[in-house]
Amino acid sequence: MTRRRTPRQVQADERALWDSVAAKATPMRPEDAQALLSKTAAELDVPAVAPPPPDPSVPPAKIAPFEVGAKRASQAGASITYVPPQGDSRLNMDRKAFLKMKGGKLIPEARLDLHGMTLAQAHPTLIGFITDAYAQGMRLVLVITGKGKDRDTGGPIPTRRGVLRHQVPDWLRMAPIGPLVLQVSEANRKHGGQGALYVYLRRAR
Repeated sequence: MTRRRTPRQVQADERALWDSVAAKATPMRPEDAQALLSKTAAELDVPAVAPPPPDPSVPPAKIAPFEVGAKRASQAGASITYVPPQGDSRLNMDRKAFLKMKGGKLIPEARLDLHGMTLAQAHPTLIGFITDAYAQGMRLVLVITGKGKDRDTGGPIPTRRGVLRHQVPDWLRMAPIGPLVLQVSEANRKHGGQGALYVYLRRAR
């Protein structure tokens, strides 16, 4: 049940103050109020605030033309060109043999072409290839990843170029084939260049 509040009684001093203010107030007629509203800022002596002048040293911003349905220039055909570290950062094999390998003077004993495969297809294929090559006592093999192609899927995030080219070097350092690999390096141009990797294997025990 809502309790009804008793109205507050106006005190004598409050009534006297109000009567004093009301006696000094001048009632505004409707026509006087309308005339005041129709006056401009100049007639009311209100100072006008002018905007600051433009800085001549700052060139105006250019607005690029835009058409409905057009892609942004930064997204149309955009792609991320990622160049992964093609090989090991430190030398693990004999320096003389490494220089011969980088110069294309060592002939790979076997080659694996992963170009066109998906990640799910390429990973087990690479594991089987390296395992078999190591078991047969091979030392240098060639793994072809391809350089990758620019692809525009139309999505807001550009597609990275060369997924296999990025992923294969990591796989060669990971189990189960990482312990079998001594050195990974980008191939010489005669053997595929940036689209291929030299994989130098450890000696089979």
